[in-house]
Amino acid sequence: MRVVIAEDSALLRDGLVQLLQLRDVEVAAAVGDAESLLTAVAAHAPDVAVVDIRLPPTQTDEGVRAAVRLRQQHPAMGVLLFSQYVETTHAAQLLGNPAGFGYLLKERVVDIGEFVGALERVAAGGTALDPEVVAQLFGAARRSTALDTLTPREREVLALMAEGRTNHAIATAFTVSERAVEKHVANIFTKLDLPPSETGNRRVLAVLRYLENGR
Repeated sequence: MRVVIAEDSALLRDGLVQLLQLRDVEVAAAVGDAESLLTAVAAHAPDVAVVDIRLPPTQTDEGVRAAVRLRQQHPAMGVLLFSQYVETTHAAQLLGNPAGFGYLLKERVVDIGEFVGALERVAAGGTALDPEVVAQLFGAARRSTALDTLTPREREVLALMAEGRTNHAIATAFTVSERAVEKHVANIFTKLDLPPSETGNRRVLAVLRYLENGR
């Protein structure tokens, strides 16, 4: 997995590079501003870009605006926003196509293994979304939805899906067959009105629905 990092704090940037390299992740470039990020991505064609939201010169939203450009220019590349802040306007736009997108809060990442796992999911076209980020993006309002029709076990399965667990891992957690989990997942898709689609990842959409409504 090849990664490009955009982080304005030299200390955090260098520390992240060293930690990823210890996990055998190739860091093709580590830069401190948005323009350098765009240049590095064009030069190295990484699998995923790790982007801080606030970058020079204004330290406002240069990073997330650069992430939007990257998604437009390199749709097959994963983008992981990694920040102390939740930026709503552009991040909500990025969530319109959640495949290959992640958004994690720095202070809530406590295990480098989990961080690398999130990078791998995003690079493979999956998602890595902090529930706190999703809660702020969609607001505090909670409403009755199709989620209310799920059985307790289906909600438990969906909760583990939101943690990024595979069907095999869910089956192991519940000590049931993988076929039983597949049946629960199929029921979830049906109840949430998520038919098969060439453009939408039903698993991702189901998780987003779950997180949007406060778990």
